[in-house]
This record gives sequence, structure tokens and C-alpha cells, in this order.
Amino acid sequence: MDTLSDLQQYRYRGARAMILMHEKAMREFVETWRKAKAVNVELPPTEDEDYASLETLLYHVFRAARGYMVWICDKLGLPDPQIMPPPPVEELDAKADEYLMHLNSRWRLPLMSVEEETMMRPSFRSRWNAEYCIEGMLGHALAHPMRHGFQLEEIMAHE
Repeated sequence: MDTLSDLQQYRYRGARAMILMHEKAMREFVETWRKAKAVNVELPPTEDEDYASLETLLYHVFRAARGYMVWICDKLGLPDPQIMPPPPVEELDAKADEYLMHLNSRWRLPLMSVEEETMMRPSFRSRWNAEYCIEGMLGHALAHPMRHGFQLEEIMAHE
């Protein structure tokens, strides 16, 4: 699906914009992740399993992106978006581009017919016990790869 046809199919262009921005943020995160991998970035010590290695961080970002859209569809009573789980950590580097294409293509579909009002109300409790309207969760999902990409860029700047 190309960007021009997306514009015509989305009832709420704000959702369309955030989905396309999420695609861009995910592509940029993967690019930053590859740069970090190429220079053998060492992540700071932490007990957070998602930061055990660069590979687990990439897995975390992909798994979260999948989870956000699955959560959104569940809360709106929409069909499962059929986003495959990310490949295992040990295979992810080799399959990252393929998975990212799948993820992005599946993210584009579910919210085309959702009205703006539905994106704003009601709110729902997240898995981490915070309240989000659907638009708020999309914003959170958009910021997630940006945040982790920023963290990698900061580490690389100080190494």
C-alpha cells in the first residue's frame, strides 16, 4: 500500500500520520541499531533483560511494536492484526529487515476505518497499569523506538 492511497483510506488522518511516523521511527531505530552493532557498542550494566545485549534491545523494540498494535486492536474490538512475533534473538540480526517490512505492513491495516472520536475516548488500562486513549497509545508506540534510538546515539557519542 502506498502513502497516497493511505491518505484516501484512513478516516482519521491523525492515526495515518502516527502510523507512518512510527514506520519512519522504526526504520531509523534499526539503522541506528546497526551503527551501534558495527562499532560494538556495549550497553551499560543493568538488570533489565531487554538491555542484556544489542540483540535483546532490538528484540524488545520489535516485540513492543507488535504488542502496541495487538493491544490497540484488542481494546477497540478489532480483529487480531496478524503480526508475527519477532524472530528469536539469535536470528533477529539476519531477519531484521524482513521482520520490519512485515511489522510495518501489518501496522498500516487495522485503524483505517476508526473515527477520530474513537481514538480519543474512552481510555483503557495498559499492561503496565497506566490509562491511555488509543491516540495516546499510538503516541507512546511512536516514541518508543525514538527513545531507544536516542539512547544508542548517546552511548555512541560517549564511546
